[in-house]
Amino acid sequence: MTTEDYKKLLPTLPKDPGVYRFFGNEDEILYVGKAKNLKNRIASYFGSKKHQARKTRVMVKNAVRVEYTIVETEVDALLLESTLIKKYQPRYNVQLKDGKTYPYICIKNERFPRVFITRRVIRDGSTYFGPYTGKTRVNVILELIRKLFQLRTCNFNLSEENINKGKFKVCLEYHIKNCKGPCTALETEEAYNEKIIQIKNMLSGKLGSVRNNLKAEMARYAENLEFEKAQSVKEKLQAFEDYQGKSTVVSTTIRNVDVFSVDMDEKMTYVNYLRVLEGAIIHTHTLEMTHNLNDEKKDLLWYALTELREKFNSNASEIIVPFKIKLLDKNITVTVPKIGDKKKLLDLSEKNVQYFKFQKQKQELARKNQQTSAERILKQVKEDLQMEAVPIHIECFDNSNMQGSHPVSSCVVFRNARPAKRDYRHYNIKTVKGPDDFASMEEVVYRRYKRLIAEEKSLPQLIIIDGGKGQLSAAMKSIEALNIQDKVTIIGIAKRLEEIFFPNDSIPLYINKKSESLKLIQQARNEAHRFAITFHRNQRSKDFTQTELTQIPGIGDKTAQKLLVHFKSVKKIKQATPQELETLIGKSATRKLIKYFTKGE
Repeated sequence: MTTEDYKKLLPTLPKDPGVYRFFGNEDEILYVGKAKNLKNRIASYFGSKKHQARKTRVMVKNAVRVEYTIVETEVDALLLESTLIKKYQPRYNVQLKDGKTYPYICIKNERFPRVFITRRVIRDGSTYFGPYTGKTRVNVILELIRKLFQLRTCNFNLSEENINKGKFKVCLEYHIKNCKGPCTALETEEAYNEKIIQIKNMLSGKLGSVRNNLKAEMARYAENLEFEKAQSVKEKLQAFEDYQGKSTVVSTTIRNVDVFSVDMDEKMTYVNYLRVLEGAIIHTHTLEMTHNLNDEKKDLLWYALTELREKFNSNASEIIVPFKIKLLDKNITVTVPKIGDKKKLLDLSEKNVQYFKFQKQKQELARKNQQTSAERILKQVKEDLQMEAVPIHIECFDNSNMQGSHPVSSCVVFRNARPAKRDYRHYNIKTVKGPDDFASMEEVVYRRYKRLIAEEKSLPQLIIIDGGKGQLSAAMKSIEALNIQDKVTIIGIAKRLEEIFFPNDSIPLYINKKSESLKLIQQARNEAHRFAITFHRNQRSKDFTQTELTQIPGIGDKTAQKLLVHFKSVKKIKQATPQELETLIGKSATRKLIKYFTKGE
């Protein structure tokens, strides 16, 4: 995603808290993040890149768009972020893949149930309350529950048979301090289960009966002049009531509902969907639909609602909508809230759909002023390589030789993202002997730009070297010798993994394989390779057609080429043994060759 794309998105970004998502070319989620201020947070990805990690820069380059969901508070954003990361496991959320999970309070499905904190939800009939945003608060609640109700914490199997056999007599001393001893029949199962019912009421937000019990207990302590105990119970009650905070993501009053809102413009209808499961938003999606002039909002919402519920396998028995609609399923309750938590959820959905529509309208306007293909690609190259100027003029170098013979190099030129074949140049290597790619690259780069400087011609904005760190370092020697390192950007591209190397940087850059900028770099590299190979073959053919070997009866061009590539010269061929020649060209051609050379002597 380029800075230009961000500038088009900027006017649509809200300053509300929320969760944002970067999407890749294949519509996959690359990264999920949360923000107190969505506008400022997303802006941070497109500001100064000096302090950004390379991983972050690569993620932004690979992204093609950003979507966001507005929520009420940072806590809501945190929980929704966690839900999305667990569901989609985005590529760049490495630190959260094995993710941070939020704590639940579990009431175990067993005789004399234990109550404890867990981060794993196991479908074994146990009851879970949460998730909670902080373990400290959960610890306070759990400690409160233990002090109020004195529950067992051991993991023994408290079956009726084991208790009757007296297997747990050793626990008597422990019971005096902690629980009331259900394992030794000091507490009945009915009395214990009554405490569990009160705990469930407490965690469900039904404080009435619990509060009445506590008040009665306080009154009892006060009547008996046990004021310290009465004050202790009062403090516990206040601590629990303080815990009962409301949230649009975690709600003690709203369980499983679907929330829908709708908005329209001249051509499109947008329907936002929030799925709320066990009091938490677990999914958000905005559906776009084209509509006719006569379509009404109610009909469009009904169609989208049915489509979205089926798509996300929702079985919620209640639907929250902005106006009354009729559903075929009579078991589903349709709610149009006016106040309260449900109205807050509807307001949140409406806020999201309005921002989504606004963003789409801005993008449509930007498309009308769309830049040319070449401009788009070159701006992408500039962004990917973090260049200061758009690379209108690009040059690419490649070497070619066969076992050191006939070494040549090529330079191809691209202008405005297209090959400028009239400006192509090829070079015979003059100063290097033997197969030395690095020295050959150093020579041709120096010759190319020394001439451009002497003729006062413009230098390219981007120079591409076909090869890895070695070839790039060799080319940089010439660039620095000519003192033009501050006037051009130079990179190397390694074939195997399409790694992009920069001078004096051992860590390669990986550009998205489907990116237009990488495709342009690859096109220049492939063109330089093709041009170098063609010139090399021509040079070999030219030398072979002029060799003495092709004058020998029965020795053709291919055989002559084989001999010269292997032995390098006619003189060495004459010195070769018959066995060496036979291995290379066979007995028949060897006899003809020996006969010719012997006759000449």
